[in-house]
Amino acid sequence: MEKKFIYADNAASTRISRSVLDAMMPYLTDNFGNASAVHSAGRKARRAVETAREKTALYLGCDPSEIFFTGGGTESDNWAIRGVFSALRKTGKNHIITTAVEHHAVLHTCEALKKEGAEITYIPVNSDGVINPEDVRKAITDRTALVSVMYANNETGVIQPVYETGRICAEKGVLFHTDAVQAVPYVQINVRELNADLLSMSGHKFHGPSGSGVLYIKKGTPVSQLMSGGAQESGMRPGTENTAAIAGLGQAVSDLWPDMNERIEYITSLRNRLEKGLLQTEGVQINGSGADRLPGHSSVSVKNADGEKLLLMMDLKGICASAGSACTSGNSEPSHVLKAMNVSNELIKGSLRFSVDENNTEDDIDYIVETFSDIIKKSGRM
Repeated sequence: MEKKFIYADNAASTRISRSVLDAMMPYLTDNFGNASAVHSAGRKARRAVETAREKTALYLGCDPSEIFFTGGGTESDNWAIRGVFSALRKTGKNHIITTAVEHHAVLHTCEALKKEGAEITYIPVNSDGVINPEDVRKAITDRTALVSVMYANNETGVIQPVYETGRICAEKGVLFHTDAVQAVPYVQINVRELNADLLSMSGHKFHGPSGSGVLYIKKGTPVSQLMSGGAQESGMRPGTENTAAIAGLGQAVSDLWPDMNERIEYITSLRNRLEKGLLQTEGVQINGSGADRLPGHSSVSVKNADGEKLLLMMDLKGICASAGSACTSGNSEPSHVLKAMNVSNELIKGSLRFSVDENNTEDDIDYIVETFSDIIKKSGRM
């Protein structure tokens, strides 16, 4: 009998779609020209890059000139935070405000900048993992260069009050960045309404290729470039464009539009079915369930269990999940997100994340629930 394979780790990476692959193939085969070249092959590549830029700008409600292609969400976050700090520190603005539950791409960047003279304020969250925007207002000083608050958390799917935070930043005249990597596939974002000056996204979170990302930079925002080199991306992000990946990202963005509401409704129903089933096992809790969340994320803690062992045993049964963020796999440190939410160490140790999408089925969910329950019962909670 063929082994089951159920992929429930879509917050880590998604399956590339057929339409995206089709959009990429010409630039991996015959149309291999450098997008900066002036000959016909280069012009074909340039058209692909600019078409993707236009599609992304349309999705975010901005001008194409405000879209810059990167190698992914981590680079975009680094560029936003380092770039603003570098541009404004000479004016005396060396203060960055962020949250205790950000992705490590943000937190580690802030920690590195502390060694360069940055002052960092970490806004706490409540037991559901949500900040109070008024805490941001109180933290802003005349030295504040940037506020960086993620749109939605990568471990719990909890959505932050980014619109309120953006309004506060606009009132105070402080730059606002949001890591929207997890949110982009599931929410309709308009960067003008969001009052975002910078926004990060990553293609492989919504059926685009790995190694493709975007940093939206509002026109006039002071941002230094991370690297030195050529004149690509308006001289801001040097290096030969990955035309195939950019074309794929553009296609993935345009694919988000047509059935978004139906897709979200379906994924939410799967997540709810999953959590209802998981909660039938004694000692299980869902983290962040009292807050607004993305439709497919579910952060689960099991009392008296070992999350890593549970994941391995599920993998043997053909189920792919994760221990929180894929970027921290193999790290024995407990989840900083759950710690910030005051989840007990006992429950943090037994934590894992399921993330489903439109490619999952109700049969997948029922198999996960059945397997999860069976493993817990047979293992004596490990």
